[in-house]
Amino acid sequence: MKRRMAALMVGDIVGYSGMMERAEEQTAERLASCQALISEKVDLLDGRVFKTTGDGTLAEFPSAVNAVRSAFEIRSALAGAQEPDTEPFRMRFGLHIADVVVQGDDLVGDGVNLAARIQAAAEPDSIYVSGALFDHVRRNSAFIFDDMGERAFKNITESVHLYRVRGEIGAHRLQSAPTQLVITTERRPASVAVLPFRVSGDDENQRYLAEGLTEELIVELGRFRRLSVSSRSASFAVADSHPDPVRVGEALGVRYVLEGQLRKIGERVSISLTLSETDQGTVVWSDKIQRPFEEILALVDGIVARIAATVSGRMEDAAMVAARRKPPENMTAFDCLLRGLDHHRLGGVTDDNARQAVGWLSKAIEADPHYAAAYAWRVCAASGLPGFDPEQGRRDICRALELDPCDAEANRIMGAFELMGGNFDEALAHSRRAMELNPTDAYIKARCAAVFTCVGEAEHSLSLLDEAEMLDPFLPVWCVEERGVALYALGRYAEAIESLRKLTFQTTRSRLYRAAALVALDRSDEAGRMVREAVGSEAALTASNFTSRECYRDPEKARELGRLLREAGLPP
Repeated sequence: MKRRMAALMVGDIVGYSGMMERAEEQTAERLASCQALISEKVDLLDGRVFKTTGDGTLAEFPSAVNAVRSAFEIRSALAGAQEPDTEPFRMRFGLHIADVVVQGDDLVGDGVNLAARIQAAAEPDSIYVSGALFDHVRRNSAFIFDDMGERAFKNITESVHLYRVRGEIGAHRLQSAPTQLVITTERRPASVAVLPFRVSGDDENQRYLAEGLTEELIVELGRFRRLSVSSRSASFAVADSHPDPVRVGEALGVRYVLEGQLRKIGERVSISLTLSETDQGTVVWSDKIQRPFEEILALVDGIVARIAATVSGRMEDAAMVAARRKPPENMTAFDCLLRGLDHHRLGGVTDDNARQAVGWLSKAIEADPHYAAAYAWRVCAASGLPGFDPEQGRRDICRALELDPCDAEANRIMGAFELMGGNFDEALAHSRRAMELNPTDAYIKARCAAVFTCVGEAEHSLSLLDEAEMLDPFLPVWCVEERGVALYALGRYAEAIESLRKLTFQTTRSRLYRAAALVALDRSDEAGRMVREAVGSEAALTASNFTSRECYRDPEKARELGRLLREAGLPP
């Protein structure tokens, strides 16, 4: 008997039997079109439809992330394909991951049955996933989830924890990039990727410490102007699938790869380090260090200096070395910060994790009221929560910069706050300062590019995005979509449409900018479909609330965007 693991998606059309009674031939024709659309979306994400049952569809995916993305894409595409004066097809989905039995082209077993039960429990237009599948996607998700609690199902021995997809995630720095492989045969000189430190066993305390130290190294190495450092998202994206230094070099275009293994034994930390060149995979140097946990940040400083000297052949000027972010006054604060960041990675995925992140970061501030990084990250963690207080956020980020003006991330966040407040010159100043402080941080470049587009410097935005994508071929979608927005702002509508069309995942924002560009080119039918898809994923969307998010310095830009979207069919 052949078995395999599969991410399962089961979907059906709500009220289909009633539609057949009211308009049999028309409904049957529409079902055929719907099934063709579903098959297309499933195929695009490497899935396979293995069974249809009237209006029901069962599909499998090798990737849990792609299973969720496919269900979301199908739901949005159906909204875009609805014809006027017809009863809308409203689907509901159930997703689960399980070991299934293969019978020819069919899949059977308890896992398939459970996915079907989850689908039956879902409301119209909703996507429910099991706790088992959620555990696979939560660190690589493009979506926010609502925790629906435990649910008992008939003939299922144990209750099942369910989550519901609420919508797209926000622009979250710590989320992983799309897992796509980009081969870059040309390696940049004096360039390095820091892979996530491995840990022994499944100790959560060791894992969050390892990830935190990896990020510390990436940030601190990024301060050296002669050193090109791959971003966190790029390093984490290739870590699991391409651990070999030569393959990492091909994927990220770097000449060196730093790998490490961490063990925390009592109050001591042991780190094994290996720096390899990526042409042949030859080890350049390796070291094993043991220190008390309290000395861990001093350890980071020493590692950074050694790598910088080895890779670039010289140390940067003393002023840049001295510009290191100020460390906490005690290790309790650092430990709380790392725990907060661990929850923040999932903060866009569930509100509970965002609240826990805010709690841990607040504890870091209590332990060390002068810890600038904790204030900056607390703003990020809190900003996605319902009821976020922008004034408290501004106070936190002002405090962070007061304590440490050399924190690049804090300067970037302040730039975003100033942009939202209409203080465009201040937004530019903080964005430029952020890039000066960490010139090789691809995420900072991409997010600052958005500021330049809004203030009317979209050509410079495109240059920044070129630099960011060269540094990091795995940038998150919400960074890459900035290119399409900049092209739109320049009136290069056909290029904007093509750039946004190529995104690995379509966001509400990308769809609406495509719609506006399509109307500008007199392609209203296509624009209408984009708007319907956008509304299908965000029902309360209007032209006014969308344009209010796009903080253009020139008010005519916002008015023009709103006009084009209304012409495309978006409610005013």
